[in-house]
Amino acid sequence: MSTSETADLPFPRLAALTQRFTLGVPAQPRITPDAARVVFVRSRSGIDREGSLWCLDVAEGRERLLLDPAKVLHGEAEHVPEAELARRERLRQGGAGITAFALDHAGDRAVVALSGRVLVVGVGDGSLVQVPGLDGGVDPRLSPDGRWVAVHAHGGLHVAAADGSAPPRTLCEPDGPAVTWGLSDFVHAEELDRTRSFWWAPDSQSLLVARVDESPVQQWWIADPAHPARAPHRVRYPAAGTANVRTSLWHVPLPAAPPDDPAARVEVRWDHVALPYLVDVTWGPEGPALLSVLSRDQRRWEVLSWRPGDQPRQVRVLTDPAWVDVVPGVPAWWGERLLTVEVDGGSDTYRLHVDGAPLSPADVQVRGVLDVADDTVLAVAAADPGERRLARLHADGAWEWLTSADTLASGVGAGGRVLVRQEGADSVRPTVSLLDGPSLQVRSEQAPWVPHPRLLPRERSDDPRVAVLEPSVPPAPGRPLPVLLDPYGGPHGLSVGGSARLYLESQWWADQGYLVVVADGPGTPGSPSWERAMATDMAGPALAAQLRALEMVAAAYGERADQTRVAVRGWSFGGYLAALLVLDRPDVVHAAVAGAPVTDWALYDTAYTERYLGDPQQHPDRYASQSLVDRAARLSRPLLLIHGLADDNVVAAHTLTFSQALLAAGRPHRVLPLSGITHMTPQVVVAENLLLLQRDFLAEALRR
Repeated sequence: MSTSETADLPFPRLAALTQRFTLGVPAQPRITPDAARVVFVRSRSGIDREGSLWCLDVAEGRERLLLDPAKVLHGEAEHVPEAELARRERLRQGGAGITAFALDHAGDRAVVALSGRVLVVGVGDGSLVQVPGLDGGVDPRLSPDGRWVAVHAHGGLHVAAADGSAPPRTLCEPDGPAVTWGLSDFVHAEELDRTRSFWWAPDSQSLLVARVDESPVQQWWIADPAHPARAPHRVRYPAAGTANVRTSLWHVPLPAAPPDDPAARVEVRWDHVALPYLVDVTWGPEGPALLSVLSRDQRRWEVLSWRPGDQPRQVRVLTDPAWVDVVPGVPAWWGERLLTVEVDGGSDTYRLHVDGAPLSPADVQVRGVLDVADDTVLAVAAADPGERRLARLHADGAWEWLTSADTLASGVGAGGRVLVRQEGADSVRPTVSLLDGPSLQVRSEQAPWVPHPRLLPRERSDDPRVAVLEPSVPPAPGRPLPVLLDPYGGPHGLSVGGSARLYLESQWWADQGYLVVVADGPGTPGSPSWERAMATDMAGPALAAQLRALEMVAAAYGERADQTRVAVRGWSFGGYLAALLVLDRPDVVHAAVAGAPVTDWALYDTAYTERYLGDPQQHPDRYASQSLVDRAARLSRPLLLIHGLADDNVVAAHTLTFSQALLAAGRPHRVLPLSGITHMTPQVVVAENLLLLQRDFLAEALRR
């Protein structure tokens, strides 16, 4: 199907084909240290799911195709190992082909995993080597000198010559039925953003490798009722209050001795009981390795420095009565100084700290660190909660904004250059370009419209940030519009910002005849105190924010907003919030669609849930007060529950248990089970029809 053939497709079909207009956009760009090239992943078009590896030669401004999966697979169907499928699920990657890559230190070679094969590509000359003996490899990484490839496969960690000249050697083999080496477990990948589990030494002669023992974690079984002949899939799921994995870290030299020689590796020890979460490891040419470790209640975070042959040394400790934030890119060495992002209570901001002293401005929220150079730090930051901008912090404390406040920006830096991806209010298609340099081609489909939401003024400090979308064709005069709340509303989720792409689907709903309200309340990205409003109570602040948003809409639109016909829809935390609203406030909200909702927080995972609600054994009242299951008898309005039966994040038991409680209470409701579908819904037919089915359900419900 060509671009011209998609022009007349209805929005639900087009959004599904394009994976919400993300296909064809350069992804995961990396600038080589000499700033001569940018390597990235991109599909050939906005409707092609298969990612290829590309390179931009900066001086010439010319792109080259480095690796085309079709030429490697020769028409064979792609075979994705189970561990790779899990990695993609954690990263919400719905594409195919090449979805990730890694470079050596010089940027001369790239390595990818494709259909269970490990391939090394010459960035300069396009040469290609399939490294033998590494079938089933996941997350391959080149040594800094480019000579070796390390990869997780079949539970162990293996290394091979990058040029294929030497057979692979096993560094670590599973030493128990539930043990893996070099592979992140569910909680670290899903909730703590650590998808890596092995790290090369700067001299390429050894690695730090995480050993994960999942044997303490309870086993759950995910079946596919549509195919009863298939065996259920076993997962280790650490629900709140239950046992976590045991993670340890080992220093493993490249073997000159026989493979998998246990005597050759040495454990890097810290207090695993007090600090069980290994949040991250950085091991670069500057200084010793840095380990970030976190307590189970996430109120204590320690940074440890480590050199081979030594014991870890504590270099920084942070505590917080609510939780310590995990911030991407830190800790890091800045020369001989330690760079962190910490809460500054006086200014209520997340600030860059150097050796414990704040250095970034007191009115700026720093969201992450992208690159650390000799005299500058490249950061993602915001002066307003709806922003995401790039900025440089100079060694003398000078702060330099690199992007404007009216776009959402992300990027990378290296070799003194910065690559910026920006999403603005005037175009759904992002731009990806080097500052003062050439751009990468963006091949995504053009959206059928550019939403222009109305942002409502905030009168109180606790008012949510509210965007309202109206139908493209105004209704007849005097005809009020039903109101549709369209929130995520939970931690980490930014829904109201300076990007038109955020509102694409909301605009489609508006064109179905709704006044659509998108609101970010306390708990969503903002200041430390704003985000910590959800400490011990995830339901109250989220619910109050949506109700307040309705009040703000009523004040702004008057009789144009029909307060007698109010609906809500949401997915994941948004699904929880949707059901919560229709259960607790049926006088205000008259119908709901709840997709993949958490209905009982005791069924959700340790790292996420315990951060906000604590240990359920110590605080059972908190869990009971947040439960939808315990509210089932309150239902008096139409409710549609949607859940993927293969979901290993918010398992289908949430919806099934809730539905059972609703049935026991005699409360009518609808359940839409999605066979074979996980927490994502990238399948074209599923994604398309989900929108249409929700539309029809709400239209029927609000006519009652």
